[in-house]
Amino acid sequence: MIRTTLSLAVLAALLTGCGTLAPDYYRPASPVPTSVSGPAYKAGNGDAKLFAATTWRDYFNDAKLQQLIQLSLDNNRDLRVAALNIEKARAEYQIQRADLFPSIDASGSGIGKRTPASLSSTGQTMVSHSYSANLGFSSYELDFFGRVRSLTNAALEQYLATEEARNSTQISLIAEVANAYLTLGADHEQLKLAQDTLTSQQSSFQLTQRSFELGVASELDLRQAQTSVETARVDVARYTGLVAQDENALTLLVGAAVPPDLQPVAEVDTVTAVQDVPADIPSEVLQRRPDIQQAEHLLKSANANIGAARAAFFPSITLTGLAGSASARLSDLFKAGAGAWSYIPQVNLPIFDGGRNLANLDVAKIEEKIAVAQYEKSIQSAFREVADALATRGTIDDELTAQQALVDATNRSYTLSDARYRKGVDSYLNVLDAQRSLYSAQQNLISIRLARQTNLVTLYKVFGGGWQQAPAANVPAKAG
Repeated sequence: MIRTTLSLAVLAALLTGCGTLAPDYYRPASPVPTSVSGPAYKAGNGDAKLFAATTWRDYFNDAKLQQLIQLSLDNNRDLRVAALNIEKARAEYQIQRADLFPSIDASGSGIGKRTPASLSSTGQTMVSHSYSANLGFSSYELDFFGRVRSLTNAALEQYLATEEARNSTQISLIAEVANAYLTLGADHEQLKLAQDTLTSQQSSFQLTQRSFELGVASELDLRQAQTSVETARVDVARYTGLVAQDENALTLLVGAAVPPDLQPVAEVDTVTAVQDVPADIPSEVLQRRPDIQQAEHLLKSANANIGAARAAFFPSITLTGLAGSASARLSDLFKAGAGAWSYIPQVNLPIFDGGRNLANLDVAKIEEKIAVAQYEKSIQSAFREVADALATRGTIDDELTAQQALVDATNRSYTLSDARYRKGVDSYLNVLDAQRSLYSAQQNLISIRLARQTNLVTLYKVFGGGWQQAPAANVPAKAG
């Protein structure tokens, strides 16, 4: 009995074809150049492939930042949702893949029936019993034209796309944590600068106030000195609020309270590449980015759906089989001669459907064209992101050097202007202008230092680094 049913299932599996009607997949040509050139780009000696494969622990060498990134990977809710989406997509793939195999069920039943004499053909009351025990499968489709396999392959590609989406989310999360950490450190530095400036200007204001009281300084000098004090006071309040907001943003990204010992409190200049940044952009590096691989898996899924739509034009064959024992008495159910079986094939041949199948095929082909365009757009967007980051990398050091020179020059100008004012040679307005220029130059220097560090973070992100590949054993096999 059991052997008969299993034989039918094996026969059905052997009859099922392994091919599909999906068109052969060819990766679209990359719609971007393989390199960038121009005065904004500097030659680099690094290998782009090695740079893209660098792990985040090797790239971010600040101990506090490493701990924060690890905390975010453990606790961030967006990353947790992305991981759960992978599990969901895997389960959905397994559901679809189950259609490739017959579903075998065991069943048992007993029926008792009493027929009154008035309804009996013999004119006597009749009582009958029947019992059965069976193994069988129902509505199993013989996949001659690959419809089920095409749908299974489409589901597999959807699953792989979801996995790449999770990898992309992790890269973005690491970059966001690093940028939030750097921004917090820079705002701490801006706050300290504002506090130091306020202290310095309060001292100058007190000296000017005494000079005013002695009749040496004018009220105009006094009020100009006061404006510097109030300007610094405004900045202290503003950066105090920004630091609090930065801490809140970092806490959200980490997904838990940030320990006080992991808070940056001074200048942050510790994010560096472990090797020279490459200046070229080989296409294979861009294609390794998770977001591009996600787009390609979605393209492959759309390609497989075309096979399912084509298969709908051909006949579909389903089988229902049952094998077991039947008897009028329960005690005779498993005796010799009680065997029973049934075998019901069903063929469905589409003749007229009002153009439904043709329209479904058109939809599948259009969706495949949309997926091609989206894949190409993802490559173009990736190329632009890398090119923009490299352009910043090629010019930011020159900008930083020039800004440092500007700070030195304005600092000297402020010192000379203050000395001339103290000797009565110059007005306090020149001192005020020099002080404002110095303060602005110092603020811009902090901002450019931050921009340089966030650019290194951006380079790591746009080259697709910072995540570990899933073991090959965890990836389901493709049907077909």
